[in-house]
Amino acid sequence: MPVEHFRNALPRRIVLLLSAVVLAFAGSGVLAMPASASVAAVPTRILIPAIGVNAPVGQVGLQRSGAIEVPPLSPRNLTGWYKYGPPPGEAGPAVIVGHVGTRRGPSVFARLRELRPGHTITIERSAGGPVTFTVDHSEQVPKSRFPTGRVYGDVPFAALRLITCAGVYSRKTGSHTDNLIVYATAGSQGNS
Repeated sequence: MPVEHFRNALPRRIVLLLSAVVLAFAGSGVLAMPASASVAAVPTRILIPAIGVNAPVGQVGLQRSGAIEVPPLSPRNLTGWYKYGPPPGEAGPAVIVGHVGTRRGPSVFARLRELRPGHTITIERSAGGPVTFTVDHSEQVPKSRFPTGRVYGDVPFAALRLITCAGVYSRKTGSHTDNLIVYATAGSQGNS
C-alpha cells in the first residue's frame, strides 16, 4: 500500500474498534507468538564502501501529511529506516532515507548517485548478523511523480531502497525538486 495511504486507509472509528479487538485477543493469549518466533532485527548501521558511507541507522515514521519522515540534519551522517516497513533482510522492501546535503555541506548520501549495479550495501542489525545487498539500479524522479508502488510495493524477497533528494534545490520551498532512489536486493534473489 502506498505510504501516503496508510494514515487514511480506514476511518478512525474502525481503526479504534480493530485496535480494541486486537488488544482483547492479545490479552487472552490467542495472538501470542510461538516460542520459536523471534523479534525482527532492526538496522543499526549502513556501510557502502564504494562511496565511503559508514553511518548509523535510526528509525523514521510518517509525518502528519503521510509523507515519510527524514532523519535530523545534524549530525550529517544520520540515516533513517522506515520503521513501518520490513527490516533489512526480511522479505519486502526495506527503506532507508538520508540527506544529500545541508547548509553546512555534504551529508551522508551526497555520493549516492555514484552507485552502480553490482556495488554492495551492508546493513548491520541488532540481531542476526549483517545482511549484504547488491545494487540493481537507480532512478531520479520528480517528487511530484514519486513511484510509490515501485518503492514500497511488496516483493517476495529481501530488497532495499535508499532514498535521498536530488535535482534543483529551491531556497523558496527549502526542498529539492527530485528524489534519487537506489534499488538493491539481498544475495542473488533477482531484480526488484
